[in-house]
Amino acid sequence: MRSAPVEYLSARTVDEVLAALADGETSVLAGGQSLIPVVTRPGAPPCRLVDINRVGGLDTLAEADGFLRVGPLVRHRAFESDTIGGPLGDLLRVVVRHIGHPPIRARGTMLGSLAYAHPAAEWPAMAVTVGARLVLDGPAGRRTVPADRFFTAPYTTARRPDELLVEARLPILPDGTGIGYAENRRSSIYPHAAAMTAVTVTGGVVTSAAICLVNSGPHPVRAGAAEAALIGTTFSDDAIASAAEVAAESDTGRLDDDASRPEQRRAFRILARRALRQARQGAARCG
Repeated sequence: MRSAPVEYLSARTVDEVLAALADGETSVLAGGQSLIPVVTRPGAPPCRLVDINRVGGLDTLAEADGFLRVGPLVRHRAFESDTIGGPLGDLLRVVVRHIGHPPIRARGTMLGSLAYAHPAAEWPAMAVTVGARLVLDGPAGRRTVPADRFFTAPYTTARRPDELLVEARLPILPDGTGIGYAENRRSSIYPHAAAMTAVTVTGGVVTSAAICLVNSGPHPVRAGAAEAALIGTTFSDDAIASAAEVAAESDTGRLDDDASRPEQRRAFRILARRALRQARQGAARCG
């Protein structure tokens, strides 16, 4: 069975992109690493694509006002080098190594991954971990949505069909922050479960903590109770074990059934502990 026809539009300006999106049915094509397999699969319905690769100014990657600003045409591979410094750069380099393989990283984009919103994808988890702000442009103008409110369900976000995701603003993480990422991968595409952390230590004491569980629910979630348990501690082994236990007990809505709960909780307990230990090592180096 062949796929249905695909109507292709090539935009030169953001206004042209928004005009194409006004019908509420058109999809944005940037890297296409997730989109193209979907629209060309056998039995796929007819679709309309607007290509943004010729739109100028969408490849911004620069620090400004305490944020790293990332445009929709910035490819994954841009985060493989050490051009982005500090703990945020460390986190981006760790995360990007787990995304696909070199051809995918050469073409795919961070914002494309954010808009696709796979519940196990690495970039959405990163955005939630650091508290990113996502900028949308549409008929009513621009609006900014915090990452923890942007992802609403698997493959579903707060972006309206007539809006374009034009920028991700990633807060620059402070000195003394260590990062960690640990995953349980059963396929070559996405992890079965993962934990991502960013912990700031000041004067030997944890002053802020982010613990994000990946593929534990319909979208990435912060383990708020575990973060609170870690703040104010000396980041000891006992503190890490306690925080990991609290994180594993978080009810995020994806635990499949009563029989599988112990196994899943054990996985998140182990992954959170590993990621926190990595963060402790990083914080010690920064300090």
